[in-house]
Amino acid sequence: MGKRLDSLRERLAVRSPEGILVGGFGGLIIAGTCLLFLPWSHREGVGILDALFTATSAVCVTGLVVVDTGTDFTPFGQVVILLLIQAGGIGIMSFAALAFALLGRRLSLKAQAALSGSMLQQEVASEFRSIFRRILQFVLFTETSGAVLLFVGMLPSKGAAQAAYSAVFHSISAFCNAGFSLYSDSLIGWRNNPTVMVTVMLLIVLGGIGHPVVVDLWRKRLTLQRRGGSTSNRLALNSNVALATSGVLIGGGLIGLLLFGLTAGEEGWGGRIANGLFQSVTARTAGFNTVDIGALPLASLMLLVLLMFVGGSPGSCAGGIKTTTTALWFARLWSLLNGGKWARLFGRHIPGEIARRASMILGLAVVWNLSGLILLLATESGTPGIGMHDVLFEQISAFGTVGLSTGLTPQLTNAGRIWIILTMFVGRLGPLTLAMWAFTGPSSRVHYPEGRVMIG
Repeated sequence: MGKRLDSLRERLAVRSPEGILVGGFGGLIIAGTCLLFLPWSHREGVGILDALFTATSAVCVTGLVVVDTGTDFTPFGQVVILLLIQAGGIGIMSFAALAFALLGRRLSLKAQAALSGSMLQQEVASEFRSIFRRILQFVLFTETSGAVLLFVGMLPSKGAAQAAYSAVFHSISAFCNAGFSLYSDSLIGWRNNPTVMVTVMLLIVLGGIGHPVVVDLWRKRLTLQRRGGSTSNRLALNSNVALATSGVLIGGGLIGLLLFGLTAGEEGWGGRIANGLFQSVTARTAGFNTVDIGALPLASLMLLVLLMFVGGSPGSCAGGIKTTTTALWFARLWSLLNGGKWARLFGRHIPGEIARRASMILGLAVVWNLSGLILLLATESGTPGIGMHDVLFEQISAFGTVGLSTGLTPQLTNAGRIWIILTMFVGRLGPLTLAMWAFTGPSSRVHYPEGRVMIG
């Protein structure tokens, strides 16, 4: 056993971090597909492509479904989906690290770097174990607390056993920003239950804010305790940007949904604000809904598309181009418009290399989604009642690993389903990670003469 582990560790060491992530997530999806296609995992009508789609959606914590989770999968299949969500939410590399730690082994420095880059956005491998342990403790505590609160909220409407099962499932799904629900209408049936609504929103925010921010806030708390309330130790720049951008997006999303229109029901302003806040929170990361998404006005749908495209923060369970990328891109644009050279955020200038990476992420995301929009328009044009806004919403929802849909997902053609599967995979790992994995090679030493072209 020890020799096999040493051999596995040596193979991990020679692979690129991007290759480890791609292979890890891909292998987990294949394993999940096999499990979900077992006869005792599903009921009649679930094919191999349905199993692949569901496994990809679960591992990539998206929530788009082509079959109903609560009725088309057996309890065994639902548990498999839940385990895939948990593994995909924390990250396949985290579970690999946990396995090695439990067996008294260490990951190679390259594998630790892959985990740090994908989940922690830090390069200090020496802190890997302590940070990883804190993250697992935080995940366990948050999901357990969420399950208890959801159980309290669901118990009056469900039996104890059913409420407990539903509470655990939705707590993990919400924290991992997966958006999977055991109910066909998602959480529409619970929108008048404040305990359920508030708990799910808190879980989504905690899962989507990013583990680096959580670790930073924890360190800040410990520092304040040691120094007796001194506030000299500030949060890291990454934390400030992530928290500020998330706040602006949530608040802006709520205001926009109230202005453009949210529901056709007469629930009063209290209900509209509650549902608007919930959809503003969940649209960026999770995919639960308390209103009929397909019935929203086009302006509201476009607003949700923008929120889904941005997504959550780096090192979190969320997809999208990330809050920090968005903030950095706008900061650089503002600086250039004002004749500056460097992007500035919170009184700090951002190195050009990081700004260029942000531009690359945004550019690759735009190219991928425009390509997907054109492809889906070609493959889904024969679907009755489907317009361009439905296709755009579906594409961005898959890329942002959100899981909201106007109703197109179950009607997708086989070609459309395959493309959405690929988009969820790209959205979960990030377009830049996949591009580096696919195109990284020896750098060219050829220098070409300078040339100029007209722009604008």
